[in-house]
Amino acid sequence: MAKRNPRAGSSFDDFLKADGIYEDVQNAAIKKVLSAKLEAAMLDQNISKTDMAKRLKTSRSQLDRLLDPDNETITLQTASRAAAVLGMTLEINLSPM
Repeated sequence: MAKRNPRAGSSFDDFLKADGIYEDVQNAAIKKVLSAKLEAAMLDQNISKTDMAKRLKTSRSQLDRLLDPDNETITLQTASRAAAVLGMTLEINLSPM
C-alpha cells in the first residue's frame, strides 16, 4: 500500500474554488484554447483574418474579438460558425466535477 505524502495539500482546483474564482478561470482557459485552435486552423489553411471575416460574413473587428483569448463574450453560435468555416465542428462536453 502506497504511503500518502503528509505534506501534500489540496489541489489547485480546490484553491480556486475556495477563492470563488474556479468558474471564471475555467471559462478563461476554455476561451484561450478555442481562440488558439481557431487561429492555428486559419494558419494551417492559409486563411487571412480578412478572408475569414468575409467567410463568416462579419467584420474584421468582430473576428478580432472572436480570436482575442481574453474576450469571453462570444456566443456558441459564433464559435460554431467559425469552426464550420474551417471545416471543423464545435463539441461541448459536460462531465461531472
